[in-house]
Amino acid sequence: MNKIDLDGRVAIVTGGAQGFGRAITERFVASGAKVAIWDFDSTLAEKTAREVGGETKVFKVDVTDTQAVDQARDATLAAFGKIDILVNNAGIAGVNKPVWETDLEEWRKVLRINLDGPFIVSKAIVPVMLKQKYGRIVNIASIAGKEGNPNAAHYSASKAGLIALTKSLGKELAAHDILVNAVTPAAAKTAIFDQMTQQHIDFMLSKIPKGRFVLVEELAAMVAWLASEDCAFSTGAVFDISGGRATY
Repeated sequence: MNKIDLDGRVAIVTGGAQGFGRAITERFVASGAKVAIWDFDSTLAEKTAREVGGETKVFKVDVTDTQAVDQARDATLAAFGKIDILVNNAGIAGVNKPVWETDLEEWRKVLRINLDGPFIVSKAIVPVMLKQKYGRIVNIASIAGKEGNPNAAHYSASKAGLIALTKSLGKELAAHDILVNAVTPAAAKTAIFDQMTQQHIDFMLSKIPKGRFVLVEELAAMVAWLASEDCAFSTGAVFDISGGRATY
């Protein structure tokens, strides 16, 4: 593991209890950061915090609830005194169906968590970073947001929207030493696979030239660099980690 210096930094990781979020939390702690795990599943998040160790605290948050997000922000500030890093990771896959068979509420649920969530959380946290005159925001998008996966239009659209949000917010904050970037991983073997059909999982694997899924630790390493001071000139950018699948 290469050393990435996050000493003294305070990070929020949404959806930090499992999958990509847990791996990012572990890498941040190993790099010296204090981490606020924001997750709707507080029981699992507490278990993760105990196992990861370091200076981690759990906050039960529904990222689609503006009042809950504001309360979690204030509680995080009370606990740690500042917020240097935000990782918008919380998300769901949704049910695999073609567009014409997808219920409107299913579409809205995926967009609400995957796109409204990062907007709501960023809206709450950015003013804190502006006061500090420093910040790093990393949005966990997906290769699906670049290419569009069949039978996953809601997920693909939400991640494409998150890429666009990243570009817009990055431009808005570029002059304030608050950098906003996105990563577009291929799928990883996490709990999100439980929401997918085997056919969809096989489709995703067939598209990856490397012939395997991304490891959560590989994604966490990229995020840790993007969350560091070493990332000083990249903003509004999309960093690919798709095993060669990406078309742009």
